[in-house]
Amino acid sequence: MTATSAAAAAYVVAGLLFILSLAGLSKHETAKTGNAYGMAGMAVALLATIGLAADHGISGTGAALLVVAVVIGAAIGIWRARVVEMTGMPELIALLHSFVGLAAVLVGWNGYLSVEADLDAQTEVSSDLIGIHSAEVVIGVFIGAVTFTGSIVAFLKLSARIKSNPLMLPGRNRLNLGALALFAVLTVVFVVEPNLLVLSVVTVLALALGWHLVASIGGGDMPVVVSMLNSYSGWAAAASGFLLGNDLLIITGALVGSSGAYLSYIMCKAMNRSFLSVIAGGFGNEGSAASSDVDYGEHTEISAEETAELLRDAKSVVITPGYGMAVAQAQGAVADLTRRLTERGVEVRFGIHPVAGRLPGHMNVLLAEAKVPYDVVLEMDEINDDLAETSVVLVIGANDTVNPAAAEDPGSPIAGMPVLRVWEAERVVVFKRSMNTGYAGVQNPLFFRENSRMLFGDARERVEDILRAL
Repeated sequence: MTATSAAAAAYVVAGLLFILSLAGLSKHETAKTGNAYGMAGMAVALLATIGLAADHGISGTGAALLVVAVVIGAAIGIWRARVVEMTGMPELIALLHSFVGLAAVLVGWNGYLSVEADLDAQTEVSSDLIGIHSAEVVIGVFIGAVTFTGSIVAFLKLSARIKSNPLMLPGRNRLNLGALALFAVLTVVFVVEPNLLVLSVVTVLALALGWHLVASIGGGDMPVVVSMLNSYSGWAAAASGFLLGNDLLIITGALVGSSGAYLSYIMCKAMNRSFLSVIAGGFGNEGSAASSDVDYGEHTEISAEETAELLRDAKSVVITPGYGMAVAQAQGAVADLTRRLTERGVEVRFGIHPVAGRLPGHMNVLLAEAKVPYDVVLEMDEINDDLAETSVVLVIGANDTVNPAAAEDPGSPIAGMPVLRVWEAERVVVFKRSMNTGYAGVQNPLFFRENSRMLFGDARERVEDILRAL
């Protein structure tokens, strides 16, 4: 068997492992197995690629550099995976997406320099194939550049290095449409007559568009953006696969691109957001400024001991976690509280909003790590109708996902977003460090309701205080 045919067979195996990985990651119970399939598939792909290098004339120093690059990349990946906190995963993922986008840009430029800019190479390729190759180059560079800068902006927003509020440039929708129209024109020009100037303009245009698209999206929609950038990175990888003639890159890119797009669509439906609007930088929505200066009255504080007393007398408790629980690393204490209350005969369940935290499934992973039983962790649609009959709701570090303004205030920046209707419960206790607004920058009227009480401080410490009082 030749190296090429062996690599092709290995790529098929790797592709199947990636499909099994996606299937496994779709459920909590099989997520670890799915992750293992994904790692195995990537290992097979890397070994096959290294083995194929010699068949393409890469040997000696070139092969050594390839191995060194793989080792360095693996070392950096292992290091970051070991030190990153769960709360830092969303921005790390956004940063990794930017690498894929940058790689696609570099592959596209290399394709241009190796074929269109090389007269000797052009003589070996038919004019029809040159046109196809040129289209692959310019489209791959465009998708990669949009993914690169878009992911960088997402990283900066998620890591709080820049404000999460949407950038509201005058005529921003027209700017986006104009950029896409100009790209279409430049693509035709480049295919007809490939040249360095046109490819440079496309690159700069795509970099600017990627930055503007994500900068124009507010913090409340950032989980969808991360998912969508995942899709963009997949299509960028597929474009690179066409340029390199690599079937596995095409397959893997298509898997990532389609699954990311579908996940984004599901999340948009859960948030009552327009899928096209979000991925197009809020197109069609000129937006409204978030306002936190409305006078909702005075909030009422509660102590950990008083909260424990409420829980003693409760028949049912629903816990709605958010990003604040992850920041405080309170999931272990919350799991202990769940067990303690269950032993006392209290029905305890969790209500998980589709975009709780900074990433889809963020809260589910934390609770699974803390050994919270899967059967008491319910999605928003499964728990919402039961909240009106719930004795006590504990809102631990959540804000925008329990904001009644989304359901009751048509002028709110998060209007129409489905939320957990925790205010319908008999009592609500909100764990927060302060009265600051949530990630979307919108004040929460829940904090001022008659049946709501505020428990200030570090979430883990307050839950531990409640455990001691129980």
